[in-house]
Amino acid sequence: MASGKEIRTKIKSVQNTRKITKAMEMVAASKMRKAQDRMRAARPYAEKIRRLAANLSQANITEYQHPFLVKKNDVKRVGVIVVTTDKGLCGGLNTNILRQTVSNMKDWQADGVSEIRATCIGNKGYGFMQRMKVPVASHVTQLGDTPHLEKLIGPVKVMLDAFQNGELDAVYLAYTRFVNTMKQEPEVEQLLPLTGDRLGAPEGSWDYLYEPDPQVVIDELLLRYVEALVYQAVAENMASEQSARMVAMKAASDNAKNVIGELQLVYNKTRQAAITKELSEIVGGAAAV
Repeated sequence: MASGKEIRTKIKSVQNTRKITKAMEMVAASKMRKAQDRMRAARPYAEKIRRLAANLSQANITEYQHPFLVKKNDVKRVGVIVVTTDKGLCGGLNTNILRQTVSNMKDWQADGVSEIRATCIGNKGYGFMQRMKVPVASHVTQLGDTPHLEKLIGPVKVMLDAFQNGELDAVYLAYTRFVNTMKQEPEVEQLLPLTGDRLGAPEGSWDYLYEPDPQVVIDELLLRYVEALVYQAVAENMASEQSARMVAMKAASDNAKNVIGELQLVYNKTRQAAITKELSEIVGGAAAV
C-alpha cells in the first residue's frame, strides 16, 4: 500500500489538473456562444445566395453552362476538402470526421476512383492525411477562433481550379455539422458539381437580364456560393469544436473529482491503519513491561 505522503502528492496533482480542466471548460463555454452566434449569422447569407443560385441553375440559358453545374458520368478523380480543428482536447470530434472520410475514400475506390487528393483546413486533418499518404494539394492551419474568408479562399481555390480545368471529376466537403451543444455529426457531402439536392428547387420561374453578360454574372455568383458553403462548414466545425471541448473538459473535471474522492478514501484508510498499528505497538509494549 502506498504511503500517506505519496497519496497526498497524487491528490494534489489531480486537484491541479482539475483546476486546469475547469478553467478550459469555462473558456470553451464562452467561445462556444460566440462561435454559435457567428455560425447563425452566416446562415441568412448562405440561404439567400443558395436560393439565387437555384433559380439561376434552372434558368433557360442556352448560350452558357457553368462547369460547376456539369455532372460527369465517369468519376475517376476525386478531391476532398477536410475541415478539422487545429487543437485537440475536444473528445472524438476529429476522430469521427476523419473516420467517416476514410470510409468514404474506400467506397470511392471500390467504385473505380483511381486518384484522391485533399485540401486540409485545420492542423489535425493535415497531419492525418500526411500519415495516410494522401496527396495534399493545399492546406491552411492556425485559423484561430474566428474564420476569415480571405484565409480560406486560396487553399479552396486550388480545388475549384482543378475541377474547372478537368483535373478532378468531383469535389467533396467533409466537416462536422453542429446540431446542439451535446451533439455534433460528421458530414461528407458533394460540393462539386452542384446538384439539385444541394441547390434545392426554386420557388418559381424567374426571368433574368444579365449585365454585362450571363457568363460573368454566373461565374461570379457560383464562385461566391461555393465559398459561402465552405465558410459555413468551417463556422459549423468551429462551433462543434468549442461545444465538444466544453463537454470533454466537464467530463474530465467530473472524473478528476471522483478520483480525488477515491484517493481521499484510500488516504483515510492508510492513516487509520497507521494509527491502529502505533496504538497496537504501544499497548503491546506496555503489556510486556
